[in-house]
Amino acid sequence: MTFHSSAAQLVTLAATGEEHGGNHQSLNPYFTGGAALVILLLLLWITTRFNRDR
Repeated sequence: MTFHSSAAQLVTLAATGEEHGGNHQSLNPYFTGGAALVILLLLLWITTRFNRDR
């Protein structure tokens, strides 16, 4: 497979994928962002518990 044929296939895939929108109906950006924030805060809390100066 050459670079040209690979690039042509990727361009075709990108052009056909544009019709469908790309976002799933069940994905809520506020829920996703809130869950990511909670997970990162939990990881921060766990990290600070293990790195106490004694």
